[in-house]
Amino acid sequence: MGAGDQQTEPAGSALFTWEEVQKHCSRNDQWLVINRKVYCVTEWAKRHPGGFRVIRHYAGEDATEAFTAFHPDKKYVQRFLKPLLIGELAETEPSQDREKNVAVIQDFRALHAYAEQKGLFQAHSLFFLSHLAHILLMELLAWLLIRLGGTGWIPTALCSILMATAQIQAGWLQHDFGHLSVFKKSSWNHLTQQFLIGHLKGGSANWWNHRHFQHHAKPNVFSKDPDVNMLKIFVVGATQPVEYGTKKIKLLPYNHQHHYFFLVGPPLLIPIYFQLQIMRVMISRCDWVDMVWCFSYYLRYFSCYVPLYGLLGSVALIMFVRFLESHWFVWVTQMNHLPMDIDHEKHQDWLSLQLQATCNIEKSPFNDWFSGHLNFQIEHHLFPTMPRHNYHRVAPLVRALCEKHKIPYQVKTMGEGLVDVFSSLKTSGSLWLDAYLHK
Repeated sequence: MGAGDQQTEPAGSALFTWEEVQKHCSRNDQWLVINRKVYCVTEWAKRHPGGFRVIRHYAGEDATEAFTAFHPDKKYVQRFLKPLLIGELAETEPSQDREKNVAVIQDFRALHAYAEQKGLFQAHSLFFLSHLAHILLMELLAWLLIRLGGTGWIPTALCSILMATAQIQAGWLQHDFGHLSVFKKSSWNHLTQQFLIGHLKGGSANWWNHRHFQHHAKPNVFSKDPDVNMLKIFVVGATQPVEYGTKKIKLLPYNHQHHYFFLVGPPLLIPIYFQLQIMRVMISRCDWVDMVWCFSYYLRYFSCYVPLYGLLGSVALIMFVRFLESHWFVWVTQMNHLPMDIDHEKHQDWLSLQLQATCNIEKSPFNDWFSGHLNFQIEHHLFPTMPRHNYHRVAPLVRALCEKHKIPYQVKTMGEGLVDVFSSLKTSGSLWLDAYLHK
């Protein structure tokens, strides 16, 4: 029984082959497979809370591992899945598509089940409340420093460092709430995320969610991971530079990108690119709730600092704070991803896909705090709904699984990770130049 028979059969009774499923991978025709069940998600994708793109990235594929990773409450999600069911895989079809390694998938599912059994997906509210308290304390100290110490360059510099630290730590915390259901009611979790990214940072929760979930679904995959969309300013990985060089694309001198990265990467990402993108997305989508949260940030900020610095001085201060925050954010996030493999879609299993695109930075109290525990990037990508205070507990199990299947599990020092960002850009630039001159 094939796709043409589904019109005359009861919903969900049709049988399909992988070949039939894989044909439904266009924007206007999307099927995906979860635990051998076939779902038509074409219309649902438009209403998907995580954004339509993250579903489209798995159209025509087995999405079981991604579905499990992103949805901690399976029973709740089933109410939305049930009406979308159109059939299942035929008994003669394997559970995995495209020659994926069955042993790897089964062992990873067993590890995921073991982590759930051990309570590693249970969040400790006190951990997150203590982090929120230290963020609010830094915000208060920054204001008191200027209020009591004056607006000289030394108090201003110290205030800026405190504010940038509070901003980046608030970013790590909202990142947690974007992934986790810390409270029993998800509405509380989303409200907390809106407060953190909106009121404490002047950003948009929906903008972040739709962008970041794509990154987790297909990390370091061109056209699917927005974090490797470099707007033709940089060429990254080993494939893109050769493609650009072969096509004689030279919008910038990419062989020098490891130098101009310091001028247009860390300094401008948050103060310019992200701020303009956030405003554009909120306005174009009429996202009024996020706009109100964002407005509350600017209202609070200017109410506190205009009396001390004046309007222009307050604008200059927040731009400088975001300049510092941007450097911190870029280096922490890119040292885990930019030196790794960046390529077009390869349709890998979940474990191999995430390990290919991520690496870890050594654990230490400073590294944990400085990176918001994103030094455990491998574990975070494999288990995005696991609270970060449990990454170190699951890490040895992940490492053992990778050793069993001979999948590289990379751990670096902080210094090595930072240097690798620079060296990877230099290597990619050299690949571009060679292809541009000789191919």
